[in-house]
Amino acid sequence: MTKNTVNEVERMVITRVFDAPRELVWKAWTDPKYVMQWWGPKGFTSPVCKIDFRVGGKFLCSMRSPDGQEFWNAGEYHEIIPHEKIVSSMYFADSQGNKVEPEELGIEHEAIDGAYDVTLFEDLGNGQTKLTFIGNEPMESAKNSGQVEGWNQILDKFATIVQGLAQSK
Repeated sequence: MTKNTVNEVERMVITRVFDAPRELVWKAWTDPKYVMQWWGPKGFTSPVCKIDFRVGGKFLCSMRSPDGQEFWNAGEYHEIIPHEKIVSSMYFADSQGNKVEPEELGIEHEAIDGAYDVTLFEDLGNGQTKLTFIGNEPMESAKNSGQVEGWNQILDKFATIVQGLAQSK
C-alpha cells in the first residue's frame, strides 16, 4: 500500500465514486457556478466564487455560515491535466484574496511543508468516476480539527450537484 505522503507524514485523503462521466464530475468541480452550490460544509452557502482556471490562475471563494459569518479561501493552480488531475494551493484569505493566517481566524490548521492539494479524477468505466482529494494537511490533525468531516459534508453536497447534472444530460 502506498501512502500519500510528503516527508513521510500521512496526508488527508478522501475518495468518492460518482455515477457520472468524468467530464461531468470535472465540470462540477471547476465551474464557479457549480462550485458555489457545493463549497462549504452542510448548512453553509457560497455567495462568491471566482476562478481563473489555468496554471498560475487564482481562485477566491467565500463560505457563509448559517449565522451569517463569512470565511474566504483563495489559492492558485499549479498543475492541470484536463479531466485527470488538479494540483493547487489553498489558504484562508480575506475578501480580496490576501492570505490570512488560520490562527487570526481562530482556526486550527496544520499544513505539510511543500505539500499541495491534489484532486484526481479517474474514469472507472460504466459511467462512474472516482474522485480522490489529497489535502495538504496531516490526516490525524485533519480528523481532530474537523476538516475530514467538513470535506465529507462538502462532497455530499457535491454529489447532489453531480447527480443533478447527470440526470439533466
